[in-house]
Amino acid sequence: MEEIVIRRESPRQDGVLRLLALSDAYAASLYPAESNHMLPIEELEMANVSFFVARRGEEILGCASLVRSNDDTSEIKRMYVDEAARGLRLGKRLLDALEAEARHHRVSVMRLETGIYQPEAINLYRKAGFVEIEPFGSYKLDPLSIFMQKSLG
Repeated sequence: MEEIVIRRESPRQDGVLRLLALSDAYAASLYPAESNHMLPIEELEMANVSFFVARRGEEILGCASLVRSNDDTSEIKRMYVDEAARGLRLGKRLLDALEAEARHHRVSVMRLETGIYQPEAINLYRKAGFVEIEPFGSYKLDPLSIFMQKSLG
C-alpha cells in the first residue's frame, strides 16, 4: 500500500472540489445555513491561506487549510477527511501539518469554529491542546458552534 503524503497544494482540483462538496453536504445535513461558515474556493486560493491535501498516490483522502490573519493568529478552515479514509488518523496528521505551517509563519494562536454535532472533531482538537473560547473575529454567539484556540507560545 502506498504511503499517505500531506503537502501544500491548490484547492482547485477535481479531487479536492469533490471533498469540499462532501464537506458542504455533511455540514448542511447537521446545521442550518446560518450556522455553516465554509470558505468558498476563491478565498481558499488567497495568498494568506495555506491549503493542504492528504493523498495516497493520486487518491485525495483529506484536506485542511490555515488562514493567517493580519495579526499573529490563524484560523483552521475546511478540514475534511473522506469517509473511506476514516480511521487512518488523517485528522491528526492534517492538524499537525497546519500547526507546523503556523509555526513556520510565526503564528502564536490557532483558532477554529466547529459544530456541536461533530464529537470526533471536537475530541481531536481537545487532544491536540485546543481549549474552548468565546466567538472570535466576525463570528457571533451560536448555540450550534464551538469556538476553540491553541496557543503556540
